[in-house]
Amino acid sequence: MSLEKRAPDYSASTAAAARASRAPLARAQPRHARVPAELAGLRLDQALARLFPEFSRSRLQSWVRSAHVTVDGAPAQPRDKVRGGERIDLTAQPQADLPDLAQDIPLTVVFEDDALLVIDKPAGLVVHPGSGNRDGTLMNALLHHAHTLASLPRAGIVHRLDKDTSGLLVVAKTLPAQIDLVRQLQARSVKREYLALVSGAAPLQGTIAAPIGRHPVQRTRMAVVERGKPATTRVRRLRAGHGWSLMECSLETGRTHQIRVHLASIGHALIGDPVYLGRGTARALPSAAQSFSRQALHAARLVLAHPLTGAAMAWESPLPADMQALLHELTRDAPER
Repeated sequence: MSLEKRAPDYSASTAAAARASRAPLARAQPRHARVPAELAGLRLDQALARLFPEFSRSRLQSWVRSAHVTVDGAPAQPRDKVRGGERIDLTAQPQADLPDLAQDIPLTVVFEDDALLVIDKPAGLVVHPGSGNRDGTLMNALLHHAHTLASLPRAGIVHRLDKDTSGLLVVAKTLPAQIDLVRQLQARSVKREYLALVSGAAPLQGTIAAPIGRHPVQRTRMAVVERGKPATTRVRRLRAGHGWSLMECSLETGRTHQIRVHLASIGHALIGDPVYLGRGTARALPSAAQSFSRQALHAARLVLAHPLTGAAMAWESPLPADMQALLHELTRDAPER
């Protein structure tokens, strides 16, 4: 399978990245980079996100404000524009606010080598610690599975799945691999395909291109909003019955709740979605679907270029037992179309 051209490598050097990958997060880590000409005109925080993709933009902004980032030796602000050629010095600070406790939590490992770890995440497992989920997460499980992941930002996690979404998720085992995977995600060359059981008779196929941002009133939700970030999801109907459809969804971007928001925006919210499935729609669902306890979404296929060899690699995960059982009940209650 052909993959899109990768984004330019802005890291100082592979050797430097490898040395940094062995440094424990318990200590501040100095990083250095030179702003390339193609980033001229960007805000500093935008340029930093390209130069140091292993860190989230919010963390980079925080380090800029606290003078842990300097530009040509001087403090700066996240909104400052870069012109190209500047020397960036960043002292990455440890994540003291999040637990790094390794916990013996079972993992379904689909693939593992020296650079990559592919996990088939069950529904109900939170990916990263945060408010209300201080431990018992995938990150805690990863730290137990491979202690060396403690040396990496986010324990090597490069993308997320919602707590109640099941399926495939890739984790980097070294810093060079993490940087490469993040840049593949930025270049949109990582292919992620999902299976979704949705309400109603969805269209046979199509593309949903609608910007996503925070809901203007309900701030814990996302929504299609005019000033949101560009988001594109390709959808194809695989099966359908009375009041439901089984959809294949392919992500071209990776916004928070993207598939959930996009499908709800066209009137076909995910069965079991506690946030985006309206009560009226839920009551109109077949009886088998009304009691489904999570959003019926599964990350079924993952394709990427191996960060060391460049070879295209692909993994697939079948529908989990709960979605298989729901699909069986739906097809039994009413004939398919």
